[in-house]
Amino acid sequence: MKFTNTITIDRRLADVFGFLADFENVPLWNYAISDTRKIDGDPVGVGSRYRQTRTLPARREETFEVTQFERDQMLSIRGALGPFHSEVTYLLTPAGNGTLLTNTMKLEASGPVRLVAPLAAAGIKSAVAANLGVLKQLLEERRPA
Repeated sequence: MKFTNTITIDRRLADVFGFLADFENVPLWNYAISDTRKIDGDPVGVGSRYRQTRTLPARREETFEVTQFERDQMLSIRGALGPFHSEVTYLLTPAGNGTLLTNTMKLEASGPVRLVAPLAAAGIKSAVAANLGVLKQLLEERRPA
């Protein structure tokens, strides 16, 4: 399954990219993740790998790798996220004084989850949209002094 969510954030493109590219920030805006840590690849770029702890739908450790890193333009990751093999892309474009963030998720289920994945698609898209809303709020509240 594949879906896209788009949101406009009232922050400079470089600010949004910098926050997103620091994947250790994920637990601040994704309610299903309690911890994300880089396990290799310094500085962050293509090939950087992370381990994170997911708490929903069940507690589990998962890893992902940065597959695209174009400063102030695009980030992509690939890995096992929840019960899915996932490819997640964040595309950033200027929107006036802010940033238009387009998040595309490709989720591939295996095993018994494949049977219910199409039914879960709308709920997952909605949850991702809610997380992006938290990201927007967090970035717009964290204005530089």
